[in-house]
Amino acid sequence: MAYLLGTLRGLDACSSDRGTFTVLALDHRQNLRKELRPADPASVTEAEMVEFKRAVVRSLGRAGTGILLDPEIGVGPAIADGSLAGGTGLIVAVEATGYEGDAGARRSRILPGWGVAQVKRLGASAAKLLVYYHPDAPNAAEQERLVADVAAACHDADLALFLEPLSFGLDGGRLTGEARRSVVVETARRLTASGADILKAEFPYDATVRDEGAWADACAELDAATPVPWVLLSGGVDDETFERQVGAACRAGASGVLVGRSVWAEAATMAPDDRDTFLSSTGRERLSRLAALVDDLGAPWRPRWTRARAPEPPAPGWYAAY
Repeated sequence: MAYLLGTLRGLDACSSDRGTFTVLALDHRQNLRKELRPADPASVTEAEMVEFKRAVVRSLGRAGTGILLDPEIGVGPAIADGSLAGGTGLIVAVEATGYEGDAGARRSRILPGWGVAQVKRLGASAAKLLVYYHPDAPNAAEQERLVADVAAACHDADLALFLEPLSFGLDGGRLTGEARRSVVVETARRLTASGADILKAEFPYDATVRDEGAWADACAELDAATPVPWVLLSGGVDDETFERQVGAACRAGASGVLVGRSVWAEAATMAPDDRDTFLSSTGRERLSRLAALVDDLGAPWRPRWTRARAPEPPAPGWYAAY
């Protein structure tokens, strides 16, 4: 099955007419507890998380080109109650939240009872896999196999796959400066060979590096390491910083963004009326600015994806072998 028509259709559904991505990320689970009640995350109930996600989806679900949701508390309620509009490009996560194992050898895993087949059955446009990865971690090969297995399942189902690698230090801490740049670039080089369709990349530098000339060089290096189209994740930086990062990434060849907390974080601690006002005004304005920036500077995804995936054009009778 080399036509990849379902994959193409899914990516089209999540992108703009020009072929760029401004996707709202709302697949947070345990991290959302910290956003909703920073002083006491453990007290946050599942019902509170569901209600917050429904509010964000209602206000912002159609403001970008698509939305990323989780299976546990996001996508089911949003579809069932009509919060998620029918024409919205939908990406659904397949991984369990967090990681297992040592902090210097983090193991990602698929959410039990869930997977690519369920994402396809749900009617989503694409699947998303988050994987913790360091090229020199003792379990790097195991993480690479996980990516390859999920990519193969998506290919068999003709479903697009967004891959989100998250870096970490071998001492369990966060990577900064040139160490982060090196790992982010090498991660892109290794993991995009496993069959994902779109790379959801971290910015190559942490927020303490403010030299935008270095940003440009690092983003160009990341672009060269990535045969498939790539988009930038926000990683919780403030909206002003993220817009500057997006400009650097898109000028280097990125095809857009998957953006979460940079758009909606402040709303998490607001009373419902204030929350809804913030989302429909400030949140929408932030997402609209990003969409305009991405459409102005970003690279359309199709040319690069086609070179990497080389799908066959449908010939007469193609459907009999699909």
